[in-house]
Amino acid sequence: MFRYTKKTLTIEIITILAAVILLLPFWILLMGSLKTLPEILSSAAIAPPTHPTIDAFVELLSPASSSSGNIWAGLASSVIITAGSIFLLVALGSLAAYGIARSTSRWSRRSYYLFLVAIILPTQLGTLPLYIGARTVGLVGNPLGMVLIYTGMLLPLSVFLYANFFRNLSQEYEEAAIIDGANRYQVFSRIVLPLMSPATGTVAILAGLIVWNDFFTALIFLNGTAYQTLPVVMYSYVGSLVSQWNLIFAVVIVSMIPILAFYAFAQKKFIQGYAGGLKG
Repeated sequence: MFRYTKKTLTIEIITILAAVILLLPFWILLMGSLKTLPEILSSAAIAPPTHPTIDAFVELLSPASSSSGNIWAGLASSVIITAGSIFLLVALGSLAAYGIARSTSRWSRRSYYLFLVAIILPTQLGTLPLYIGARTVGLVGNPLGMVLIYTGMLLPLSVFLYANFFRNLSQEYEEAAIIDGANRYQVFSRIVLPLMSPATGTVAILAGLIVWNDFFTALIFLNGTAYQTLPVVMYSYVGSLVSQWNLIFAVVIVSMIPILAFYAFAQKKFIQGYAGGLKG
């Protein structure tokens, strides 16, 4: 029977305080974006606006604005690159991890350890040879090249998460399907694929956050092109605004909305997949 004790009260208070501290930057961003520039400069950062206004968002996103084209183009590029990367990471990562998890040969364990090593190594170490190779085959300065680069960079993480999930997944349904005459492809597509949605949610959200928020790689491979992602566009835009904080806050909020919406949609699968990964 549950008993509400002083310890429970203390834990609740600490949890609420931690949540307030973590949400404070988002509150400051939201309040700042709803203020006019004079009010931002004359009021406290956490104070709500006296007269809330969405003029900053209108100025930022309206067709008449000189910067709206860059913002919308950056948003479109980020969506295309992030979605393409997630698709390939889910498709390739799940197949590779399934082969590793279900194989009993020595190469499967060694391959798994190689993926672990790839996770540990910083990706910045291979930026120069990667750039030279990508430029040689014409993958610099276009979304397709970025999708392939991000897929290669994050594939070890995808395989790691999927492999742990598959190792905790019972093989009874797979064995029953094989006895009924199904081949490996049919087992994977009809049995395993529906069961791995929690792991897919975890991979999609983690990879999506990394790709969406990445600045360094996009700056190196897309700088000066028409396909710059939103973080690179924001960097250029914020530099031109200098001290127009209401517009700067509005840009940051616009960049957060798509990935937060995606997380809200897939958070249940993310939590289930993360819990399954921890058991491994």
